[in-house]
Amino acid sequence: MTTRPADRGGDEILLAFTRALRAAGVPVTHDRAHGFLAATSVLGLDDQRATYLAGRATLCAGPDDLERYDRVFTAFFGPDGLPRSRPAQPGGVPGFSGLPDDDGSGVGDDAEEEVVRARASATEVLRHRDVATLSAAEKQRLAAMFATLRPRPPVRRTARHQRWHRGQVDAPRTLRASLRRMGEPAEIAWRRRGVRPRRVVLLIDVSGSMSGYADALLRLAHRFTQVGRGQGGVVETFTVGTRLTHLTRVMRIRDPERALVAAGETVPDWSGGTRLGETLRFFLDRWGQRGMARGAVVVVFSDGWERGDPTLLGEQMARLRRVAHRVVWVNPHRGKVGYEPVQQGVLAALPHCDDFVAGHSLATFAELSEVISRA
Repeated sequence: MTTRPADRGGDEILLAFTRALRAAGVPVTHDRAHGFLAATSVLGLDDQRATYLAGRATLCAGPDDLERYDRVFTAFFGPDGLPRSRPAQPGGVPGFSGLPDDDGSGVGDDAEEEVVRARASATEVLRHRDVATLSAAEKQRLAAMFATLRPRPPVRRTARHQRWHRGQVDAPRTLRASLRRMGEPAEIAWRRRGVRPRRVVLLIDVSGSMSGYADALLRLAHRFTQVGRGQGGVVETFTVGTRLTHLTRVMRIRDPERALVAAGETVPDWSGGTRLGETLRFFLDRWGQRGMARGAVVVVFSDGWERGDPTLLGEQMARLRRVAHRVVWVNPHRGKVGYEPVQQGVLAALPHCDDFVAGHSLATFAELSEVISRA
């Protein structure tokens, strides 16, 4: 016998439903479950359609979770608890179940088109918003949008060759093919230099002046790490402030919420001062020149506010430039109107950077992904 929300009140049924979703493979975190409870407390448990839509909006992280959510909702609350969806529109575009059915007057179609345009416009606007100015609800929506980023690791040529349909003539393979044919001419074999993913090193400033961007930058680093592992790439992540913290192992946790919680427990100098020159020297002495930064694409996320000696920062950036394949400096204020690079840290670092790009919104993060993939 199935249980309906209106039959038994309280949060225990809703929490049991979230646990059932988690068991079915939907990544329901503690924050999403809390948002679901808050939404149902406002909408009321007696409205089944509102409960269904609230769960879809708060518990599902992406399109792949919607089908599982519908199956679990039907099994948990009964077949009558699932709202009836609108018929699929021509071209395979599904209708939005939260809109009223069309009564034949044509008003429903206009309303549906207007709502769809509004939803798309709100998402596009959020992509270009400064992440430091977002509210808590907007940051939660933006966190789910990080899954739309598809970074590609940069590649480097290797000493080994691989078969190819053009390029250099592979004389040994061509000769062996001819010998197998008793000296008769054989088809010419071709080859080219092989390629491998190039290492990417991320240095994220978590000082007080960068506190509004730290959460988004760590989510970006997590996305780079997860996608890079799936494509055979290596991404190393560090936080810089008053000290240097290695976060690569934390960023390999698959769930982004758990990874950020673990990062918060690992980094000891959140919202502290900025000593970029000293931390960069420590990075190069311990990791960089031993091989981690050698031939890698090094990305520094910082606004350039330096409490230490800017001359030291310039010297360490020059060292970094000599061992790295490419150095990219990401400044969250770079894309804002009227910005001028007048900070001492930025002025000391810019002569040793290959790229100086913006990094304050999801749209600029997507552009940064292209800069790194082409490095």
